Amino acid sequence: MAGKPKLHYFNGRGRMECIRWLLAAAGVEFEEKFIEQPEDLDKLRNDGSLMFQQVPMVEIDGMKLVQTRAILNYIATKYNLYGKDMKERALIDMYSEGVEDLGEMIMHLPLCPPDQKDAKTAQIKERTTNRYLPAFEKVLKNHGQDYLVGNKLSKADIHLVELVYYVEELDPSLLANFPLLKGLKARVSSLPAVKKFLQPGSQRKPPMDEKNLEEAKRIFRIK
Repeated sequence: MAGKPKLHYFNGRGRMECIRWLLAAAGVEFEEKFIEQPEDLDKLRNDGSLMFQQVPMVEIDGMKLVQTRAILNYIATKYNLYGKDMKERALIDMYSEGVEDLGEMIMHLPLCPPDQKDAKTAQIKERTTNRYLPAFEKVLKNHGQDYLVGNKLSKADIHLVELVYYVEELDPSLLANFPLLKGLKARVSSLPAVKKFLQPGSQRKPPMDEKNLEEAKRIFRIK
């Protein structure tokens, strides 16, 4: 029997968190090998584990996979979270890319210079309420089903619910006009595997704080 997937990243959200969410939602137990020093990253690079010299990297099924989307797509395919045909997969990809667009903005907010933070936060809030959340609310409204694609849980639902949690951390009032998204969040959050992941003490990571940010900068040698 194959061992548990092993995740190589620092002890924070970053680009690995969506992978943690997807594995957890699929009910897959995984191990984490945290990069704690710059030398840990050097070792992975020097021993040929990182094809493009960067993390996240996931050891799974005898492979050392890098590139976040490639990792997510493999997991989604393996655990039947990627639709039933090409058309459903195209929709799942499209929705996932939209989630990624807004998620990137939120993820980079802690890196924003202090004098630009208010403007960047205002831009994120505007995009959240006028561009991204209305689009997903409309999808759910138009087909009247429980999930985004094919009335079946897919990686798009999991990515979107993860994003909704981040939006709530930024400003809970941003969700006020999106009842169907709140319903999707409640539905996915109540799934046993996801519910377990949302409990204190799980492998889910907290929001990036100043200490966490400085640690990441030190490990990845970011000035």
